[in-house]
Amino acid sequence: MQEIEIMSWLTLDAIKKKAKIVETVGNLQTGHSMSVFGTIEEDYLELCYSDSVANTLRRYEDRDEFDAALEERKEEDGEAKYEDERDCDEDEEDEEEEENEEEDGEELDAEDESDSY
Repeated sequence: MQEIEIMSWLTLDAIKKKAKIVETVGNLQTGHSMSVFGTIEEDYLELCYSDSVANTLRRYEDRDEFDAALEERKEEDGEAKYEDERDCDEDEEDEEEEENEEEDGEELDAEDESDSY
């Protein structure tokens, strides 16, 4: 990986316009940094925007290094996928059980409700 410091967001924006964007991680409105991952021809790039430290441009040697950096940024920013897929499956099962309980419950009759007011 090669890294250079970029002083201006305008410079990063100019590079970003020419790149094919793969993914954006982070948000400058809610955090202090944002990384834009993209490619220009055979170059794998990360444009690092920051409001608290120096902006940087990183160039990765190959797709594997690029993908690893993307996953690392997601982990740093809290956007990474669960390593244990079971956690997500359990949440879906809980939601299905709640839906089934609601369907099995008694249906309310509109006339019954009006008598109680």
